[in-house]
Amino acid sequence: MNVPFLILIGGVLHFGILLASALTPRVLDWRHELLKVDPLTRQLVWVHGAFIVLVIIAFGVLSVTLPMELGAGTWLARGICGFIALFWIARLAMQFFVFDAKAHLNNALLKCGYHALTCVFAYQAIVYSIAALR
Repeated sequence: MNVPFLILIGGVLHFGILLASALTPRVLDWRHELLKVDPLTRQLVWVHGAFIVLVIIAFGVLSVTLPMELGAGTWLARGICGFIALFWIARLAMQFFVFDAKAHLNNALLKCGYHALTCVFAYQAIVYSIAALR
């Protein structure tokens, strides 16, 4: 198993996740929906979203530029990969046990995209877990 290559693929997939997440505010009509909450709550949603985007960018940049180092099995590499794995395991758990997106999956493209993202989250959780535990 070529773990650095799998990490490189994971890095590219991080940027794919960002492309998909860029559509979320429009698909969920955040501009209109967030007007229903107080300004601080609205600001928190946008700020938390921005920080998550920055974290995913960091995961992608590290994975694309340093796949050999992340796959080397050093304690630092294992720690970083372990954190990335935990992030995606938690996100995958949210996908299965918290989020109920059915009402928003109203066409074939959105359904396909949702299920594709679920597969990508699983890939990230598995690959970075392998890198962290080997």
